[in-house]
Amino acid sequence: MAEHRQFGRSNIDVPLTFMVRGKPELHEGRGRDLSIGGMFIETSTPAPFNSDLDIMVVLPGAAETSTLPARVRWERDGGMGVQFGLLGARETHLIAKLARPK
Repeated sequence: MAEHRQFGRSNIDVPLTFMVRGKPELHEGRGRDLSIGGMFIETSTPAPFNSDLDIMVVLPGAAETSTLPARVRWERDGGMGVQFGLLGARETHLIAKLARPK
């Protein structure tokens, strides 16, 4: 089956925390399959479809934690796919560099 993704992707394995906006609980996960458009988050506590999230993660190549706005686009046992909201210049540059075809 042919891939029809809009953006290049990178397999990553980084720990992260996330919270559903408006709720105080922090959840743990691992960032996987990153692109400029979003990522897969492996977690035992996926948020419901269409939830707005704040994801706190140290991206590969970064020295400090970034907070990435995102929305859940799908969820399943073991994780969820998120679409990023408006990213800052630093995060956009790091993700684009990671997801660039080798």
